[in-house]
Amino acid sequence: MQEDPKLILVTLLVELGVAAAFSTSLARSKVFKNLILAPSRSFRDSLKLVAMICGPLTLGVWIRVIVPNFLAADISYEATILLGVLLGPGAAMVGGAMLALPAVLHQEYLALPVNLLIAVLFGAAGKFAKMEEIWSFSPMIDLSIYRWVTRNLRRPHLDRQILFLVMITAVQFATSMLGRFYPRRFFELNSGSWLVELAICAAAPVVVGIPLKIWNAIRIERKLEEQARLLLEARLDALTRQINPHFLFNTLNSITSLVRLKPELAREMIVKLANILRVLLKDREAFVPFSEEMAFTDDYLDIEVVRFGEKLRVVKEIAEETLHVVVPSMLLQPLIENSIKHGLEPRIGGGTVTLRSRLAGGRLVLEVEDDGVGMAPERESRMAGSGLVRPGTGIGMRNVRERMMVLYGAEAEVEMVSRPGRGTMVRLVMPILEAGAAVWGVERVG
Repeated sequence: MQEDPKLILVTLLVELGVAAAFSTSLARSKVFKNLILAPSRSFRDSLKLVAMICGPLTLGVWIRVIVPNFLAADISYEATILLGVLLGPGAAMVGGAMLALPAVLHQEYLALPVNLLIAVLFGAAGKFAKMEEIWSFSPMIDLSIYRWVTRNLRRPHLDRQILFLVMITAVQFATSMLGRFYPRRFFELNSGSWLVELAICAAAPVVVGIPLKIWNAIRIERKLEEQARLLLEARLDALTRQINPHFLFNTLNSITSLVRLKPELAREMIVKLANILRVLLKDREAFVPFSEEMAFTDDYLDIEVVRFGEKLRVVKEIAEETLHVVVPSMLLQPLIENSIKHGLEPRIGGGTVTLRSRLAGGRLVLEVEDDGVGMAPERESRMAGSGLVRPGTGIGMRNVRERMMVLYGAEAEVEMVSRPGRGTMVRLVMPILEAGAAVWGVERVG
């Protein structure tokens, strides 16, 4: 349809705004993001995307048909291209037919075959190109051409993005000519001025590139989130693996000291250690029910009680309602190990390790306390900032602190209170998570 040059230029500007507003509004939909960014889609999923994309744009074609001089609402050409390169020719043909329906009802009978041809053409082009090349297609066509020229000056090569740009522009020119020769059977902007016609052809790849640019930004953001989640999982796994050898080393030392003098006790410790290792060698979740954590802790304490005999006493003040709450696995053992090795072992008469759990203010509170040697206040203050509790406790306590920060972020509290000659208490405060809940995810990290 040949119109006043000024109206055409205004229409082109409005088209850019329509494309940006449309693609931005779709990008806010979680369902759309999951479908468009899925590595693979069923045909049913593709049809859902077609409905989400073509629904409002079909309404735009209908508005263009019944409202004079509101031509920018019709971006069916660019939408069919997007469907072709992103979803393939089949879904694009369904979308192209849907977009052509209001035009066909307005007796623009060429709209349907042209849309179907565009769907097949760009669907095949999408199969030929790599998806990374499609996603990185830029609406800044002047910059794309400049980069292509500078790259080819150094090393001439085929650039699929430039071919894509030329293809969109060429097909746009062909449809403009079709609209000029058959204005009652097919709608497309066209002009007798070659400058305005050039603007029409140049606007098409920009309108196609705007949604790709917006949706690609979401794609990159999701990739970064996935990488952050994998990094946290790897970091947590590394921390857990640091704890296990540390525990194993100390336990084997204890067994070594008993092999000659008390072989039966050594055998009992080996059996209990085997039970512990059987648990450790299983694929463990980041979180376990507190009852399961306590069972693991009991096995460890049994080993230490055999080692220390009457010098080690264990007191448990475990609230029944805390047993169903899920906690990070292997959380208490490093704290108990610190209490025994650095708090009670230096004392000739040994001492008591007390384990407590309770719910307070909608949070879970766990405490490991000993009545050992404690440490000086100035030493406590200096070491609290580094994540240490006593000299030599860096591996265990630092890892517990860091795991709490990784899993709970700002919601975690790790507090240490120590008095010289009277003992040390470590208090862990964390959100309440029910057993069976989905407890792992990046959103858990503050």
